[in-house]
Amino acid sequence: MAQHFLLSAAARTLSLTGIYRAGEDKAYETFCKLRWPETDGEAVCPDCGCCETYKITTRRKFKCKACYRQFSVTSGTIFASRKLQFMDILAAVFLFVNSAKGKSAVQMSRELDVQYKTAWVLCHKLRESMSDEYDNRTVSGEVEVDGAYFGGHIRPKNQRKDRVDRRRKRYQTGTRRVVVAIRERKGRTLTFVTKTEADGVDIVARTVKPGSIIYADEATHWDHLYRGYAMGRINHEEAYSDLSGTHTNNAESFFSRLRRMVRGQHHWVSHKYLHQYAAHAAWLEDHRRVDNGNLVATVVRGVMGAPVSRDFSGYWQRSAA
Repeated sequence: MAQHFLLSAAARTLSLTGIYRAGEDKAYETFCKLRWPETDGEAVCPDCGCCETYKITTRRKFKCKACYRQFSVTSGTIFASRKLQFMDILAAVFLFVNSAKGKSAVQMSRELDVQYKTAWVLCHKLRESMSDEYDNRTVSGEVEVDGAYFGGHIRPKNQRKDRVDRRRKRYQTGTRRVVVAIRERKGRTLTFVTKTEADGVDIVARTVKPGSIIYADEATHWDHLYRGYAMGRINHEEAYSDLSGTHTNNAESFFSRLRRMVRGQHHWVSHKYLHQYAAHAAWLEDHRRVDNGNLVATVVRGVMGAPVSRDFSGYWQRSAA
């Protein structure tokens, strides 16, 4: 029997002890090299693009010789105005990607010794940078499409006389959502959050290239895809695969990871942020054969290229209220 990749030594190229043994200076150097790879870590002004800068070593900042602007390695990125040390941020990224089923904010706050709100915002910023990797992406070839419902659970009353029929619309909470997964075989997994699975038909038309083969289950709304694509259908009441390539097992594998992430790690996820958790699970699924050292480098590179957070910057709590 072949050894699972996560059990092999090839999956372990970085460790938490290695990050802290290297120290703060090494972590800062790593961020600089991933922010400015074309100059091997030498600062480039984010405003005018000038490569000549003064180093303000006492504050780990730079001053552009052309426009005289002061900036840091995280200026204009998703970690702008950060307060954590670079070593702690690098450790947080390591813990975040090293957890195959996700990392809860409670665990992160205890392991980094920070407040829960700090860890929660940090995790969501990492998910936001991960989702940027999937923006405007399309898939082609053999593509599986499926949907799964999340949230909206109605807890039954203690007394039998007080219980209601939870299937009726008037008793619904309005927080139930569907995650539509469009998974390219041996490729990317694109996720979308909608109110009904039927909304996924229009999403497929926008994200799957013409000429592709789409595999779906027996749900009747997928019948509309026959107009533009070759289809392979599998009736799950009879079988999960016809043993000749017609199945949606790869999409179901993604949903298995996402459900374990939601139930086992987070226990509850708000429908407002479900799209970020789905994108996080898709990222882990698509990078499951990459060693943890490269995973950390990929995330930090994405963080350094991501703009200031759209949802978690400034007085975001007051804005949300």
